[in-house]
Amino acid sequence: MDDLEELKKKRIMEIQKQLQEEASRQGQLRAVEQKKKLLLQQILTPDARSRLATIKMAKPEFAEKIEALLIQLAQAGQINQMINDTQFKDILRKVTEKRRDIKIRRI
Repeated sequence: MDDLEELKKKRIMEIQKQLQEEASRQGQLRAVEQKKKLLLQQILTPDARSRLATIKMAKPEFAEKIEALLIQLAQAGQINQMINDTQFKDILRKVTEKRRDIKIRRI
């Protein structure tokens, strides 16, 4: 019986440790998301943020890439003023042009 109780206690401690680690990871992810959100609020006008939110609902992976690109440009000092909706559309156009170079030839 003592071995069984000892095993139960070990297992409970392992589970508690896993839960604490998971909570810590979740907290870190929330902090990163909050920082990203604050940076994007400083970079984008409300209209551009609205467009980004729409893109995020339709294509989450693409929106993440755009967010990373904008944050990288801002941290490199290449963004001097807030990006309005027209400028944001231009950025999206440039990024999607790079992506869509697929040509199918029939022989």
